[in-house]
Order: sequence, then structure tokens, then C-alpha cells
Amino acid sequence: MAASFFSNAIHVDFDSVLAMDEPGMVSMFQALVASGLQGFLGCSPVVYEDALVEFFANGRVRDGLVVSSVDGVFVAISEKLFAETFELPVDGLGDLSEMPKDAIFDARSIVSLSGEPISLSGRKNQMKMPFRLLCDIMAKAISVKAGSFNAITVEKFSLITAVFCKIKMNWAKFLFSILKKMVSAGSKQAKGFAIQISLLLASFPSLELGESCET
Repeated sequence: MAASFFSNAIHVDFDSVLAMDEPGMVSMFQALVASGLQGFLGCSPVVYEDALVEFFANGRVRDGLVVSSVDGVFVAISEKLFAETFELPVDGLGDLSEMPKDAIFDARSIVSLSGEPISLSGRKNQMKMPFRLLCDIMAKAISVKAGSFNAITVEKFSLITAVFCKIKMNWAKFLFSILKKMVSAGSKQAKGFAIQISLLLASFPSLELGESCET
């Protein structure tokens, strides 16, 4: 079903959230802006459902590109196009396994509601409220993983650490690798990036996308 392709879509209205009278929340969203993810998370929340269904049905990876056909039109998305469209950083860590262990150690206390280092196999209610929201954003909009969004995982926590501890990330490489998994046969990666893929498809002038809806 088309809905499964964008059930995890999250659009962040940065102007609104940065004007909130909640210092903790504002600080968290300022960290997202500083990370370079504003263009990815805050892009226009328009979704082309029918085009997305076709994109995923016909999508595959070829020579490092994500390729597909929509309404009979061939489309190819490169990491460079992906990075430029969302103004993503292209320098820094490209894999979460490279995350400095001391940063993760420090973050376990920074985000903790009790002040004690949280468990990386615990629940997000161990975190202060802004970090619970950040955990949701990382899980749904970035890593696009199926399963419980209440559970903390090493991957989610590494993403939180990257943002709030200002770890330089090659977000273009990291996010494009997830997109490639989405269209790879046999991959268990959940489908996502509905808003972002819709924006990418809209950049192809010969493509008729049909009706759109807002998330």
C-alpha cells in the first residue's frame, strides 16, 4: 500500500519550533540545524503517492546510482544530486560504526532523565523530553526502521549523539546509503523518505507526477 511508503514521514517546521518558549526543545532543534539536516527534514511536505509506488516497484541500484522508472520515464539519482537537493554535509563520518566511543559515553548522561547514564538497550522514557522527540525523528525520518519506536538502540543513540554532540557527519553518504537499501532486492530496510523522494522526482522536468498530498 502507498501509505506504507510514507508512514514514517516527518516534516519539521524549523521556523515554528525555533520560536518555541521551551529552551530544551529549541536547543535540540538548533542542534539539528547545526548538523546540516535542516534541508532534509524541513523540505516541502508534499507527497506524490502514485509516483512513489512506481518508484519503489521499479527501483534498483545500478553503478552506485538509485535508478527507477515512473510513468515510463527513466530517473537516476546520484549521491551528488541527493546531497545538493537537501544541502547535506559531504564531509565527516559516513558510518555510525566510526562514532567516537567517548562521545557516546558522554551522551548517555547528557540525555538522561535521572542523571545516570542510560542503557543502550533501554526505553526512550529514560531520556529527557527533547531527546525523546529527537529519538523519534532519528528513528522515523532518518534510519527508517520498523519496530518499536520506544526502544533505544545503538543505531538510534549513535544518531542522537552525532546531532547533539556536534559530531561531523557525511549525512549525504549516510542517508543515500539508506535510500539504496530501500530499493535493493531482499533488503529488510523499510521504505521511507517519501517527502524527500517526491522532491527529487519533481526535479525531473519530463516527469508527470499526478496528484499530490501534504503529510
